[in-house]
Amino acid sequence: MGSIQWDNLNPWLVVGVMAASTILMFVFYLLSSRPGQLEKKAGRDAYRRCARYRMIASFFELVVIGSYVLYSYNPLPLPIPETFPWSYTLSVVLALIIGIPFGYVMLRGVLDAGEESMVPKKNGKLFGGIYLKIRHPQAMGELPLWWSFSLLLNSPFLAIYSLVMIPLFFAMALYEEKDLEIRFGKKYTTYRENTGFIIPKRSS
Repeated sequence: MGSIQWDNLNPWLVVGVMAASTILMFVFYLLSSRPGQLEKKAGRDAYRRCARYRMIASFFELVVIGSYVLYSYNPLPLPIPETFPWSYTLSVVLALIIGIPFGYVMLRGVLDAGEESMVPKKNGKLFGGIYLKIRHPQAMGELPLWWSFSLLLNSPFLAIYSLVMIPLFFAMALYEEKDLEIRFGKKYTTYRENTGFIIPKRSS
């Protein structure tokens, strides 16, 4: 039984899997971000259900990342360069310049959110740490990493495709805020008024 030739796949299939997985990641993340709304119908089981949705969303995000790697070996025959018009060393340097600070912001958000980064809690509370400065550090940190990854894979197409992530990540953050307002009420609206979305607010 022969092994799969990862560098000889149909590029349209790779892009199709990438696009479908991006959509599914988005849909399941939205579903995972509504425990407060879902609780009105499903009771306390809403939180377990949303945790499962978050795991599924994370799975499809991994599939998207895998598709990025496969695409770098199986690019589409498009009228754009297959690689960036500069040395790969420069791409690595740019990827690190983007990846290190934003990777730290994302990691800080994950650590300060703790278990609730993946599993919403019925009796949870508003997060501290970096969340006292910005409301969505994980989104702010993760979004630029798609371009860092594209640079490491030396693919202009992937850098262009990553633009799709901008409206998706903003939509996910805004959708999540609606549910947080349901769960925490006035406490969250006050927090939102005094904290930046992805950039810290200047002190008045």
